Amino acid sequence: MGEGIGTDELIMPYISSANIACGGHAGDESMMQKTILLAKKYQVAVGAHPSYPDRKNFGRIEMHLSEGEIYQEVYQQIQVIRDIASAQGIKLHHVKPHGALYNTAAKNESVSNAIVHAIIDIDPTLKVYGLPLSIFESVCIKSKLQFVGEGFADRTYTDQGTLTPRTSADAMITETKTAIQQVIKMVEKQEVKSTSDNWIKMPVKTICIHGDGKHAVDFAKTIHQALKENNIDIHH
Repeated sequence: MGEGIGTDELIMPYISSANIACGGHAGDESMMQKTILLAKKYQVAVGAHPSYPDRKNFGRIEMHLSEGEIYQEVYQQIQVIRDIASAQGIKLHHVKPHGALYNTAAKNESVSNAIVHAIIDIDPTLKVYGLPLSIFESVCIKSKLQFVGEGFADRTYTDQGTLTPRTSADAMITETKTAIQQVIKMVEKQEVKSTSDNWIKMPVKTICIHGDGKHAVDFAKTIHQALKENNIDIHH
């Protein structure tokens, strides 16, 4: 959220936590403040969504930065949104890396270390959202951060449990029914079907919907309803 898509307020009533862009791939201080106020209005937990500093590619292409450079970027982005939230009487709830930074951290220990050290230096009580069973999870747990395994409603998975690259034709889920089925299976069975039709472990505690997705508002409404109908509690 806070990426200038224009649907944030339509989605807010159906979610429990928001990943808000903090200037790296999208957003600015004004947009952060506006989005935080929306989250406050709907009692949604505020999370920082730091990314590679790459607005041109919306943070979705890996940048080969040093561990120190990633640390500085992540630290600065989280600090900015944390200060804006604090000014509104809101405590930052979590951090979730965005796009290529998320995917790189899942497989790269150096990148994971940079992100984790930045989070610890700002607030070691922050929750961290990321890919379950990944290197990022291991680094977070080793550093005694509270890791929250995240599943995606609108993305498909490889046999290795990673997200299917966006360059693949089958990377995105666009049908509401398919998205609901994937979410319910992940929540209830802690597994997901890969693009090769194999069931793989996916221990999740939070579900992500991309706010810039074409079906984001519909997905948010219908998945919220489906979770309720299946007696699954939604909270942060």
